Amino acid sequence: MKVQLKYFASIREALGPPGESVETSAATVGTLRDELIARGGVYAQALARGRAVRVALNQVMSGEEALLSEGCEVAFFPPVTGG
Repeated sequence: MKVQLKYFASIREALGPPGESVETSAATVGTLRDELIARGGVYAQALARGRAVRVALNQVMSGEEALLSEGCEVAFFPPVTGG
């Protein structure tokens, strides 16, 4: 299925483009993240399992168990703090 990816903050800085459209066989957000990590290089570093990465599915904060659907939007970003 085809999904739209968006990257924000330090993840976007590491990967370069603000997003991309990808073809995936992943059923969940977590499996999609693993596919991206498997690309290696900056993807493996920016999305590594040891790093804190938040995910939104169709603009709703989601866990890695969230199910993907054709044409959905998945956004990856680091936790944000501020004051």
